[in-house]
Amino acid sequence: MASVTARTSAPSRARPWRILPVIVLAQFAATSLWFAGNAVLTDLQTLWNLQPASLGLITSAVQIGFVAGTLFFAILAVSDRFSAASVFLCCSILGALCNLSILLVGQGLWSLVLLRLLTGFFLAGIYPVGMKIAASWCERGLGRALGYLVGALVLGTAFPHLLRGLGTTFEWGTVLASVSAFAVLGGIAIYLMVPAGPYLPAKSSFDVRAIPRIFASPDLRAAAWGYFGHMWELYALWAFTPSILRRYADRFGLDGLNVSLWSFYVIAAGAIGCIAGGLIASRAGSARVASAQLGASGVACLLSPLMFHASPLVFFAFMLFWGVTVAGDSPQFSTLIANAAPREYVGSALTVVNCIGFAITAVSIQLISDLSQAVNADFLFLVLAPGPLIGLLASRRLMKPAMSRHNRPY
Repeated sequence: MASVTARTSAPSRARPWRILPVIVLAQFAATSLWFAGNAVLTDLQTLWNLQPASLGLITSAVQIGFVAGTLFFAILAVSDRFSAASVFLCCSILGALCNLSILLVGQGLWSLVLLRLLTGFFLAGIYPVGMKIAASWCERGLGRALGYLVGALVLGTAFPHLLRGLGTTFEWGTVLASVSAFAVLGGIAIYLMVPAGPYLPAKSSFDVRAIPRIFASPDLRAAAWGYFGHMWELYALWAFTPSILRRYADRFGLDGLNVSLWSFYVIAAGAIGCIAGGLIASRAGSARVASAQLGASGVACLLSPLMFHASPLVFFAFMLFWGVTVAGDSPQFSTLIANAAPREYVGSALTVVNCIGFAITAVSIQLISDLSQAVNADFLFLVLAPGPLIGLLASRRLMKPAMSRHNRPY
């Protein structure tokens, strides 16, 4: 792999407005690996006689793998020592192979868990690295650019559900193979079409000793807790969206409901929240946009017991609204964290906060999975409401007039 310095020794002649769409499409393609296992889990449960609790295990495995991978790549400064585009390509290929191995060598629950954990590990060389590549092309408007990038992640997460929703055209094995091929194409696109940008961030190695100084900043703590509250809710909702839809369809006799297709609609709606939020943040500021969307998704958690009994029109509109707001605050909290961190420790701050955030998702997913065996499903998602509430309370200082710098466009 070529070094970063070799790729940046001469100024790139490419235009940012030509480069960013390629990065967004590649990010979408490669991150489609994230929920590929979830999209075909119903088939695997039948084929391998898996229990309902397997949903929580395989989803948590991806999250734990991502946390481990993020720490590994950060501690070894992989994307600083090597070309970010090369790292993205290699991880896209390796993640695709792990995903395809479910079809080729998968034998049961624990092989599935292991392969999903490895997929999550290699996603750590895709999602954060893609954001670094995008940042190298963005001198200003980071919040807007991250809106597009996280929107691509959301669409990529939803994409396997779309393939599965196409019915007999895409059986479960074909879904896995298609997602793997798509991820490799994304990696190739980055490698061949996206040189390092003119604003490549300075090398910022991970330093565990810097953690006390990072969290000494009240602004960073506020933004981080807002992000943690958001993450408590986000992946748990995404993981159990098919279960919510399936249960609602059974309750109201909607035998013809395409659960996979509607799962795609609900999860993919988050891209609207990310992109629209990024555009609004360029005028209103990231703090206002993040707080508004976090509050709206928290209200959705509280309303969920009522909405699960509402008419189909109201229920599906509610699920789409929840899908929009549950993801839309993510890029703005990332922007706030990046801008609140000490300049020399931006890399360490983002690594630590992301690792904690994704570790939190594993806890909330497993909690929902365990409680689903003992709690009325109508009230199950009230467990997610404390996340947005704590996040709003902790990040409220960012909304004060004295902290108005957080409401400027980024």
